[in-house]
Amino acid sequence: MDNVIRFLEKRKFINAKTSDELIKAADKPLKLYIGFDPTADSLHLGNLVGVVALCWFQQFGHTPAVLLGGGTGKIGDPSGKSVERPLLEKEILNNNVASLKAQFQRLLGNKCQFFDNDDWLSSYSLIDFLRNVGKYFRLGPMLAKESVRARLNSEEGISFTEFSYQVLQGFDFYHLYQKEGVGLQIGGSDQWGNITAGIELTRKLTGKTIYGLTYPLLTRSDGTKFGKSEGGAIWLDPEKTSPYQFYQYLFRVSDEDVMTLMRMLTFMEIEEIEAIEEGFKTGSFTPNAAQKRLAEEVTRFVHGSEGLEMVLRVTDALSPGSRATLDPQILRELAKHMPNVTLPKSDVLNHKYSDVVVRSGLCSSKGEASRLIKNGGAYLNNDKIVDPTFSIESHQLIGGQFLLLGSGKKKKVLLKVSE
Repeated sequence: MDNVIRFLEKRKFINAKTSDELIKAADKPLKLYIGFDPTADSLHLGNLVGVVALCWFQQFGHTPAVLLGGGTGKIGDPSGKSVERPLLEKEILNNNVASLKAQFQRLLGNKCQFFDNDDWLSSYSLIDFLRNVGKYFRLGPMLAKESVRARLNSEEGISFTEFSYQVLQGFDFYHLYQKEGVGLQIGGSDQWGNITAGIELTRKLTGKTIYGLTYPLLTRSDGTKFGKSEGGAIWLDPEKTSPYQFYQYLFRVSDEDVMTLMRMLTFMEIEEIEAIEEGFKTGSFTPNAAQKRLAEEVTRFVHGSEGLEMVLRVTDALSPGSRATLDPQILRELAKHMPNVTLPKSDVLNHKYSDVVVRSGLCSSKGEASRLIKNGGAYLNNDKIVDPTFSIESHQLIGGQFLLLGSGKKKKVLLKVSE
């Protein structure tokens, strides 16, 4: 298949497109972009869909670009937000822009173009902007935007600052079309209103047709967003979310969601994905094999082959009953890739296992810890704990310093014991 739009439709990657003419337009090389406001210094798992989309367009011979919103980031997009975003200081925004650009370059390579809308928005005087751009926007359609309606009906309301966001993003599309020949904007489904605002502005100012395309937001089968965990967002920065935690998050996704993530986050052939899907229906697919494949593919893309190799070594060492030797050197390495906590010896030695797992945060209460032992899911250094009165002694400390606590086969905490 040589048309990227038809290809992405087959993968169920496209939520909506502004015109079927886009399919024909994509028979020739296009310049396209996606915008990211620098609200943090790292992308998270939900952003990865847009990165994968740009990669697909790149593979089909189109020219992708990333617009880093150094300008719009000063305003804040109300889309998907029930309250107004806090305004970030310029120094923080600049640092976030630089960090995101480095991540995109690593994921997309050198052929991707980068723009920062602060370059043209900050130098545009308010009066000139209202005369030259604002006059083409009508309040009716602006108020009808879903993100605006939701906020208008909320207790928080919406400020004029955030209300103006769609005008700024619409102007970005027009500017990139005029100056750089960018004719397609892509984004998550919550960006539809902002994308069409730019298309309509360009039509009014130039009489030309440009295009928009949205992909589904990364959500679970129950409608909640992917990319969140008990500890917060699942970041692509290994310093914020370790490769091991990243891998484990994907490995734990449900059977109902794994196929969607394969289509949206990996570069696996659609035939292989459909074969796995058929295996689910017939019951012939090995349990967790799809999740393992998903986790390996996405971790390799985000953290590289070396990152995946380290994750697999860590995973092997953490497996209950694993033959991997849990020596201090391995555990010090594990501490970089998994949740860990430090407790004094006085809170660990000669205390019941059930008390220690609560203090470590592995269990939330003594009742949960007791049920864990009773149900056969309690582990210490990969060995199962079956005695509810079991106490931890000094000879169980690995290297006199570490304990590996486990709840079932997947949830682990590395406990470092201090003097």
